[in-house]
Amino acid sequence: MKKDTLIAIGEALIDFIPDKTGCNFENVTSFSPKTGGAPANVSGAFSVLGGKSKIITQLGDDPFGRKIEKELKAFGIDTSLISFTDKANTALAFVSLEDNGNRTFSFYRNPSADMLYCEDQITEEMFEDAYALHFCSVSLGDFPMKEAHKKAVEITEKKGAIVSFDPNLRFPLWSSKEELFKTVHEFIPLADIIKISDEELEFLTGEKEIENALPQLFTGNVKLIIYTCGSKGAYAYTKTEKAFSSCKEVQAVDTTGAGDGFIGSFLFGLKSMNKTKDELDKITKSELEKILDFSNEFCGESVKHNGAISSYRKIEF
Repeated sequence: MKKDTLIAIGEALIDFIPDKTGCNFENVTSFSPKTGGAPANVSGAFSVLGGKSKIITQLGDDPFGRKIEKELKAFGIDTSLISFTDKANTALAFVSLEDNGNRTFSFYRNPSADMLYCEDQITEEMFEDAYALHFCSVSLGDFPMKEAHKKAVEITEKKGAIVSFDPNLRFPLWSSKEELFKTVHEFIPLADIIKISDEELEFLTGEKEIENALPQLFTGNVKLIIYTCGSKGAYAYTKTEKAFSSCKEVQAVDTTGAGDGFIGSFLFGLKSMNKTKDELDKITKSELEKILDFSNEFCGESVKHNGAISSYRKIEF
């Protein structure tokens, strides 16, 4: 079987996008429901660009869960690994937007259906066609889905596929920052690729400059580090190479899902170059620059539109 599929594990939810920007939640008069959740977004970016993707998640057996399943299918994502439960509802996230498109979240997720997904639901057969597994920290709290992640990572590693981790920090979802810090650093060494943003660097490493943080981030299996700085561009590092790509100036309407679009398109770029797990630390500077340029272009188009997956547009690699 051809190993060409991106598999994401974690939450799929409804992002409620406000009708106004530049105001707090109490001043928003209406919200529009958009399918989101970081793993779903990453899968969506990969599929919109022409790749194959699947998502491992659990939705509530409710109208929002069915809406997500229907829309993920419409975006080209394989939904055969989605489970449904009547034990909890589908997760919701209400978003407020600043004038520059940056956002804050209010989550309804205590618990949500995805949190109750357990390791017994994970099987080796799910990963037979895996090119890469991607996950974030939102579903790594002290609930069953964390153990499902561990099993998925273990199987992916055994299959020789790439493991990609974007901490994607959401502080309101954690009982303490200490717990979040500990959990993220538990999973970083298990990944081949990690993506962090300039807003996350100091919390995760204690350093304000990425160059100073690299020694502690290159731990365990980590071979490639992607460092995104919003409109200031993005960097990629192996232990021997460094690459940078600047962003074209655009008027951002909504940055929801932009970081997910970046890593989804970056993984698509790696797949398009036929880069395997064993080749990640041998990628050249010019190859990294090509993929970074591609991902910046993809995100530059995304932030012009509302929503996450719904904002993604196909571009050629």
